[in-house]
Amino acid sequence: MAEIEREAMDVDVVIVGAGPAGLSAAIRLKQLDEDLNVVVLEKGSEVGAHILSGAVLDPVGLDTLLPDWKDKGAPVTSEVTTDRFWMLTEKGGFKIPGWPMPPFMSNHGKSVVSMGQVARWMAEQAEAMGVEIYPGMAASELVLRDDGSVKGVVAGEFGKEAGPGLPSASFPNSPATTPLTDPSSRRTSSDAAMPG
Repeated sequence: MAEIEREAMDVDVVIVGAGPAGLSAAIRLKQLDEDLNVVVLEKGSEVGAHILSGAVLDPVGLDTLLPDWKDKGAPVTSEVTTDRFWMLTEKGGFKIPGWPMPPFMSNHGKSVVSMGQVARWMAEQAEAMGVEIYPGMAASELVLRDDGSVKGVVAGEFGKEAGPGLPSASFPNSPATTPLTDPSSRRTSSDAAMPG
């Protein structure tokens, strides 16, 4: 099979995954150096598409990263007012008092949020700082230098069968295989493992 020629983007930092960790890293990097070219690759069709859970969010991270998050309209509005602990049994359950619980089980001062909405809001903040976010671009493999260090990632590669990277019958000529990008970054970060 002939070697595939890939388009390459020269960037300073590639972050794989537009979840809260990846977006926090992108925002922090731009705060430290606004001239850095930071790219975030997200396999979902949009930021937050693969973040289905709700969560109890401790705002200390947002306070540190974006101190004016409330003024910027972060979707963090439902503050926890009560903690209840239950021991569930086969036939029902019973309430456990809060006093024997460790301090980290107390959620007072925290908020119940949709992490998908929080991720979308964080993406807006990152883009306003100049971060480039590419949804629908899964990273499919690492690009290594001769010394074994990470140079970048292959992204936007479609048409391969599941398995050890074997091309499908339509792979070499499929329009879905182009454009292929190989962000050649000096630094690479991974927000989460990207299965498949």
